[in-house]
Amino acid sequence: MTQVKMDTKSVRQRSGVESPQKNGHKFRHDFSDNRTTTDEEEEEEPLPGSTRNFPITKELPQGTDKVPEMLKHLLIRLPQKWRNALVRSIFGFVMISLFSLIIYLGPIGLIVLILAIQVKCFQEIISIGHSVYRIHGLPWFRSLSWYFLLTTNYFFYGENVLDFFGVLVDKVEYLHFLVKYHRFLSFSLYCGGFIWFVLSLVKKYYLKQFSLFAWTHVALLIVVTQSYFIIQNVFQGLIWFLTPVSMIICNDLMAYFFGLFFGRTPLIKLSPKKTWEGFIGGGIATVAFGAVLSWCLCHSSYFTCPVEYDETLGRIVVTTCKPSYLFRPQELEAFGWTFTVFPFMIHSLWLSLFSAVIGPFGGFFASGFKRAFKIKDFGDVIPGHGGIMDRFDCQFLMATFVNVYISSFIRTASPAKLLAQVFTLKPDQQLQFYHTLKDHLENLGVL
Repeated sequence: MTQVKMDTKSVRQRSGVESPQKNGHKFRHDFSDNRTTTDEEEEEEPLPGSTRNFPITKELPQGTDKVPEMLKHLLIRLPQKWRNALVRSIFGFVMISLFSLIIYLGPIGLIVLILAIQVKCFQEIISIGHSVYRIHGLPWFRSLSWYFLLTTNYFFYGENVLDFFGVLVDKVEYLHFLVKYHRFLSFSLYCGGFIWFVLSLVKKYYLKQFSLFAWTHVALLIVVTQSYFIIQNVFQGLIWFLTPVSMIICNDLMAYFFGLFFGRTPLIKLSPKKTWEGFIGGGIATVAFGAVLSWCLCHSSYFTCPVEYDETLGRIVVTTCKPSYLFRPQELEAFGWTFTVFPFMIHSLWLSLFSAVIGPFGGFFASGFKRAFKIKDFGDVIPGHGGIMDRFDCQFLMATFVNVYISSFIRTASPAKLLAQVFTLKPDQQLQFYHTLKDHLENLGVL
């Protein structure tokens, strides 16, 4: 009888139900999320609304498997592979059409769209964190997350209001205060959220609360920073936004279809469906597409002129301007041949190479993130595609590169930066700078 009890206990230990004591605590294995917990943790009282033992896969959406009821009956006879491809194509076409319409309506709609995408991506990431840690009753977690989102947006956008909305700032008196003390106000708002978080800590849930606090800040770093870069690119001219965004879309589509029809060789373990054939085919198609798109957009001042705030109209518009050197055709000699090209097309080549070679790693990063938490998609908003974040994982990486590229090779200075440097000069040096600039503008006929 004693031998039977000992055998039963050893089986329980080997199966992971109960393991030997460590540091005075018995360790148990929780099969629901593949982690080891102590008896002390098992004694924790679940918070109201907690779904601790609820499987993650039931809480989180699986968007690429979501097919509208209307299409299910039409596609029911197709194999799963072709059904997914067709659903993905249909809703891809719908998204591209809506995106084209917003581009046509002007920069205001585009900026609103970018901010809406930012909010939705943040919501998807926060929801995953909420489900992964399986405590839905943590006090103030969601409220704190949105509070930090607003604070971070104020920090990033407030300091650059003067560059793009200088006329508006001069007209609205209270904006002077918000711009002048921007950094102090940003820090004060963050301190308020920091104190709020500390006061919301609950005994026995410290580790989970601090994990979610870090989760929120990583989400802010990924989403808000990148959307800020995207809007900055828009103000440089719609061509700096539309070209790289279209390149990523082209690369994603062509890599998918090249992999679907010709894919044989696996590319990376993080994404088993990705193949070398899709990667190379998508890259070549992206470079060719980028050259053609750049050539077409360079002919339109709507895409090449900067976006600014118009005092007369009282809204953001594309300015009327004389095309810069980048967007005027130039003759180029190579190998005994003379070509007429736009200088922007040379820059576009580097953008297309980045989107073809480095851009996909944004998707691989997202795949690794999803595999780490055993989820398939960030959301289920778009049938055949998943969530908004599933479609913008590569776009965020591309936005950062374009912003860095413009700052490094295109727009190395701005009026605000130059004035900040001029104000540090001695009065006689400032006067010399003024007369030199005045003479230059008079020679150009501006004055």
